[in-house]
Amino acid sequence: MDHEPLTMHEFDCPRCHRATRSEFHGPCDDCRDQLRGAVRAEARDLEAAAYEPKMNVTPNAVATKD
Repeated sequence: MDHEPLTMHEFDCPRCHRATRSEFHGPCDDCRDQLRGAVRAEARDLEAAAYEPKMNVTPNAVATKD
């Protein structure tokens, strides 16, 4: 499968307004690194409470059929 070569575009970074060159419009590499450092969070495990049906819920007739 043939791919076209990447087209680099010249534009001003929308964040710091410095001239940059990239395939896609967006923050420059320096701004992107700053954003990653500021927004990155550590993954953590969350424990959900066990499901307990409400008292007004009645069992399904098929489930209780003997």
